[in-house]
Amino acid sequence: MSSSATEEKLDASFQEYAQPSCPESARHRKSEADLLRKLDCFIAPVMMLLMLISYLDRGNIGFAATQGMTKDISTAVSVFYIFYILAEFPTSILVKRLEFNRVIPAITFCWGSVCLSTGFIKDFSALVVTRIFLGFFEGCLFPSMTLFLCNWYKREELATRIAFLFIASALSGAFGGLLAWAILYMDGVAGMPGWRWLYIIEGIVTIVWSGICIFVVPKNYETAYFLNAEEKALMRNRTELMESYSGGSGHYKIDDIKEAARDIKSWVHGVIQIAVVTILYGFGTFLPIIIKDGFHYSTVQAQYLVIPVNLWGALVYAIGAVLSDKYQSRFLPLIICAPFGIAGYAILLTDVSAGVRYFATYLVATACFLCTGTNIAWLSGNCAPDGKRAASLGILLTLTNIGGVVSGQIYQTKAAPAYRLGHAWSLGCLAFAWCGWWVVWRIYKRRETRKNGRLAHGATAPLEQYTDRAPEFRYQF
Repeated sequence: MSSSATEEKLDASFQEYAQPSCPESARHRKSEADLLRKLDCFIAPVMMLLMLISYLDRGNIGFAATQGMTKDISTAVSVFYIFYILAEFPTSILVKRLEFNRVIPAITFCWGSVCLSTGFIKDFSALVVTRIFLGFFEGCLFPSMTLFLCNWYKREELATRIAFLFIASALSGAFGGLLAWAILYMDGVAGMPGWRWLYIIEGIVTIVWSGICIFVVPKNYETAYFLNAEEKALMRNRTELMESYSGGSGHYKIDDIKEAARDIKSWVHGVIQIAVVTILYGFGTFLPIIIKDGFHYSTVQAQYLVIPVNLWGALVYAIGAVLSDKYQSRFLPLIICAPFGIAGYAILLTDVSAGVRYFATYLVATACFLCTGTNIAWLSGNCAPDGKRAASLGILLTLTNIGGVVSGQIYQTKAAPAYRLGHAWSLGCLAFAWCGWWVVWRIYKRRETRKNGRLAHGATAPLEQYTDRAPEFRYQF
């Protein structure tokens, strides 16, 4: 049976609602809208808080460095992402089988314990060891959250929900600056410098949240504490429709992995992601140091000046993601916003006043969060079945964090105050990504044209052989 035939069968119970004027049709749409709002109240915020806390715990090294932890953090930043990379692909393949409600609280507890331990390190080698473990456990988180969202939301709704994660990462920069600014005044409490308290407090918060996650991360919609019987029935229909183009057992086949590896789009999106993540991680981690040493502001100013920049990045991404889902366009937001970031880095490379360079950081924030998250949503929505989607995301996320390793090397703190290598490299990465999205758009356009030709000749794919290359599958642009 073809996927379209399956979808027609699954939608049979709603065929009488097909007419827009039908009251039952309006009632069904309202029920689904109400359900979506409930998911956005009980599912999305949990994932957002996890993302916010994880970025706080990994990014606080930049704030700690401004408070005297160590002057050269580049090695510690890079080694974090090496083990982050090693964790992501196996997590993508195994997390659904191991069950999200078990994996997510466990890894959150583990990295919270590592963060707490960092507050008691004695030398640089101990810092590197804690960063290795922190990278491994946090590397398990992002694929878990992304695939968890894929199991609750339709692909047409996914860009906004993945946007929630990156909005949280932007907010973490704002909250991190606020928290670091406040904890700066704890310097000397109990005979410890302020940066130690930064790690201790954030580690305790993470451990507490891991305990809460045991109760708030549901196993599935059938056991979700926040859904009533009617909403569970509606989720059952949504899940069947999603599985008609993505599968869903969680027991992926080796053929799914091979199919993902053979598909050029997995690698093109992945290479682009290396570029945009180099920008995101370099900007997110080193911004407090750049503002302090590069723009010659004080330590206190560096802590609070990052707050509005990150809030602006979150706002731009929120608007871009909502419009992306509303108009079902992934390409346009990327192509429009990337040039703002390119202009921002160009300004940072010129000899202008500190105020103008600070303004340039807003231009960079306009691009870096939206470009990173939308590229992931674009690939995720264009992969089927479920096993191929998990493997494709695993490839992308594994490649992604090569950018994290690179960001730690191009922003060498000894290169202050100019940071010319970091800014120039980031400008080149964003320009490369902009060109790459045109290539991706062309790939999808050509495939869609071929599919239309095959459909015109009556070609269909059996359900058991259904992938995103099937004639019935529609790509998102």
